[in-house]
Amino acid sequence: MSDIVLASNNAGKLAEFSALLSALEMNVIPQGQLGIPEAEEPHPTFVENALAKARHASRLSGLPALADDSGICVDALGGAPGVYSARFAQMAGGEKSDTANNRHLLQQLTAHADRRAHYYCVLVYLRHADDPQPLIAEGFWHGEVTDAPRGAGGFGYDPYFLLPDLGKTAAELDKAEKNRLSHRAQAMQHLLARLRAREAHEASGAGQP
Repeated sequence: MSDIVLASNNAGKLAEFSALLSALEMNVIPQGQLGIPEAEEPHPTFVENALAKARHASRLSGLPALADDSGICVDALGGAPGVYSARFAQMAGGEKSDTANNRHLLQQLTAHADRRAHYYCVLVYLRHADDPQPLIAEGFWHGEVTDAPRGAGGFGYDPYFLLPDLGKTAAELDKAEKNRLSHRAQAMQHLLARLRAREAHEASGAGQP
């Protein structure tokens, strides 16, 4: 079984990835266990940030790496918070916490009747830090922002992310249901399919002289 470093120190993400990555025949090591700090996320797009995090973790560990970048995008706010979801309140002078982020989001939506939003996730898998052919997969989860928090599960914006078809927030879903429906789950399914396709392609000797 080969090792892979997971480029995240976010406890909520680590819990979800531990379930989602069970299909991989790999030993997944969170970067924190290797003493690797969080990478900078200076880029304006999710995919650029995910690539930066994966290359950072792979370079410092010498291992293949998996990274994600994700966030909530609210229609009435032009897609914000987007890539700044984790530090939405901090950028407005508040603290960096889920509570502060949710409070700031609701404040920004006070004058808006349109509460449509979606979670977005992009995953990047690298075989090594300078891999010229990273595997990239994305997932979307559509819902809307509700005014009152519901549910004790999940993390981030989950207590306020309502799924109209289910009549529940993301925080009210059990772990199995969330790991079947979420943006992260969808991205992981796409990534696993691409990993298997590449493995099959390489095993067949395709492209060999």
